[in-house]
Amino acid sequence: MEIERKWKIEKLPEGYDAFPYSVIEQAYLCTDPVVRIRRQDQDYYLTYKSKGLLEREEYNLPLTCDAYEHLLKKADGMVLTKRRYRIPLSSSVETPDLTIELDLFSGAYEGLMLAEVEFPTKEAALSFTPPDWFGEDVTFSGQYQNSRLSQRK
Repeated sequence: MEIERKWKIEKLPEGYDAFPYSVIEQAYLCTDPVVRIRRQDQDYYLTYKSKGLLEREEYNLPLTCDAYEHLLKKADGMVLTKRRYRIPLSSSVETPDLTIELDLFSGAYEGLMLAEVEFPTKEAALSFTPPDWFGEDVTFSGQYQNSRLSQRK
């Protein structure tokens, strides 16, 4: 089960680019249910996600480069590209070992910046106080789900 919240970012935090990042390309074979393929650096995955905004099932299966390239030709909608920075949050009783995944989009969504945080429980997600640099919480709108972004022209 994936429990995750998402925020739109208007201004990047100082020093974000000192953290490790991955280059991601992803596309969708289906958006209902979500079936996604992703290249993350030199790794390839096929992912299934159930319906939901805050909580949903997620299953990842490894792919070969050849399988990814074959499936990419069958993608529905646009291919999304982004750089994902992994920024650790300081641990506390309320937020043990959480990581901010800061996505800086390129291509069709150049300039879009989103931050996601995955939580161990729904209660932890709902009680989380985001850092000051986080913008609008877009978790429950669904407007910024990557599967939806891939379908916009």
